[in-house]
Amino acid sequence: MKTRSNLRYSFKQTVPVLFGYLCLGGAFGIMLADKGYSFVWAFFIALTCYSGSMQFVLVSLLSANPPVTLIYTAVMTLIVNSRHIFYGLSFIQRFKEMGIRGLYMIFSLTDETYSLLCAQTSIPSNLDERSVFFNIAWLNQLYWICGCVIGTLIGTLIPFDFTGVDFTMTALFVVIFIEQWKTVKSHIPAMTGLVVAVLCLICIGSDNFMFFALAFTSLILVLMRSYFEKNGKTGEKAEEDCNDNNA
Repeated sequence: MKTRSNLRYSFKQTVPVLFGYLCLGGAFGIMLADKGYSFVWAFFIALTCYSGSMQFVLVSLLSANPPVTLIYTAVMTLIVNSRHIFYGLSFIQRFKEMGIRGLYMIFSLTDETYSLLCAQTSIPSNLDERSVFFNIAWLNQLYWICGCVIGTLIGTLIPFDFTGVDFTMTALFVVIFIEQWKTVKSHIPAMTGLVVAVLCLICIGSDNFMFFALAFTSLILVLMRSYFEKNGKTGEKAEEDCNDNNA
């Protein structure tokens, strides 16, 4: 019964990602089909690679002439997905506590999964947090696999124009950001990330700003850690005093 409750709650959290992944995964599948690859390729790429941006790059690498080397592919993958290094920092301890499932959590920590996990600040007490995290992770990958496979089948059978579909993920991130803004008390981390990202975008350019924006944001938040901990304890004490007075 508890397993069903965990799964039901996790599914509700992932519904926005479901629609985003079906659309964007479909776009990837169509691109892959256009290069002559079947849905079998789409399935195994989504299963083992599972990285939206890198999978789109992979389509170009697979069709490159002359073929690219494995070393080049590995370096390109590291560059494209370098932002994930920073995602895992805030979940190191939680993933360790999840045992063998923690290994899958590391593998499946995409942009959207990370955002949803960060938003899980008020999981009902009757549910298991570790199971909720794990369910969110594998459900998101399932949606992505389905989107990629369906897209490949559509691309093989019917010509389809997916121009502008990539904006789906931008809209998804806006929605997740708003939800986090509403649920988190302190908006300093969000504003820090927003300001740093804009400055890096202006100074470095859209092609390479992501890594530096994440690096500078992480550094600033680490330096401000004592401030957040102090204010967090102060806030908890004030809330306790308020509850005592009301009692």
